[in-house]
Amino acid sequence: MGAAAQIHSTEDARQLAKRRLPWMVFDYIDGAAGTETGAARNRAALDAIPLRPRILRDVSERSLATSLFGATAERPFGIAPMGMCNLSRAGADLMLARLAAREKVPHGVSTVSSTPLEEIIETAQGHAWFQLYFSGDGAGTFKLVERAKAAGYKTLVLTVDVPEVGRRPRELRHGFKMPFKIGPRQFIDFALHPSWSLSTLIEGKPQMANFDMPGFDFDRTESRARATWETLARLREAWPGNLVVKGVLDVDDAVALKAAGVDGIQVSSHGARQLESAPAPITVLPQIRAALGTSFPLFYDSGLRSGEDVLKAISQGADFTFFGRALQFAIAAAGESGLHQLWDVLSDELSIAMAQTGVCQIRGNNNQIC
Repeated sequence: MGAAAQIHSTEDARQLAKRRLPWMVFDYIDGAAGTETGAARNRAALDAIPLRPRILRDVSERSLATSLFGATAERPFGIAPMGMCNLSRAGADLMLARLAAREKVPHGVSTVSSTPLEEIIETAQGHAWFQLYFSGDGAGTFKLVERAKAAGYKTLVLTVDVPEVGRRPRELRHGFKMPFKIGPRQFIDFALHPSWSLSTLIEGKPQMANFDMPGFDFDRTESRARATWETLARLREAWPGNLVVKGVLDVDDAVALKAAGVDGIQVSSHGARQLESAPAPITVLPQIRAALGTSFPLFYDSGLRSGEDVLKAISQGADFTFFGRALQFAIAAAGESGLHQLWDVLSDELSIAMAQTGVCQIRGNNNQIC
């Protein structure tokens, strides 16, 4: 049996990935801030939300498609921006891009992607959003904005919840750095995971691909603390397309962002990778929805592990959701076939949950009951 056929859930993919990846890489993908109580709190909060079964409704015809910024997406979930995806397996960025093109869902392209932003949007056939970090004095940041605009991106996602990079002890214990610093510990780690190491050697060490511009040397740990509301105003003026702000967990901030003219807000704790004590995003999602009204685009990520989780997030006020780590696990486990297998699992889980709860059509916070 191939590895992809063994994936029946996100946890299956995670366990397979754990066996294949070097410890350093697995813990970079899987880890969270501090002692990881924030990640546990996210999961517990999602688990605590029930879905109410409804009976004797004709649920034989169900659609998983939804509308997103005026276009049809085949699923109410997309691909969250993730840095250095090619660590999970060589070519992972483009595997995700091809999936985005097939499913007509957004592929969040990270500032620190390991494939150039231009190549990803071309492979995704336009179904890509560019995720932006403000760093340093902002000069390089606005160069990236112009580059994304020239490449044809229509949606920009400003991530605001990383003024300083969170401490993730699992990374630190392995000496994880980008670019890699290879010492005795890392050498042993790689030697004990030959499949990953040989393919990485053949394809070349993953690099941060968007920083080949003159005078722009990116430091992953550089402070991003200078970003202000004035920065947002400058970005709004410079960006003609959709502007989404990601990493929002406060109702007052959400209201202020709407007033500042952003086109969407993404409720997120960065997968609990930044502030261990942050609230579980799913618990603040209904409050933010109530404050913004029913029509304002509101997105969600953090802690999603199943199709049922997607339906829970939508029931709490999200219009659209994003998966992150789960997709990297699937790629690490079984490459592109593993990614497609997990995508089908997530889709099946959502479709079955819709049938059980009497939902025929996903329409954000106004689902169509059969």
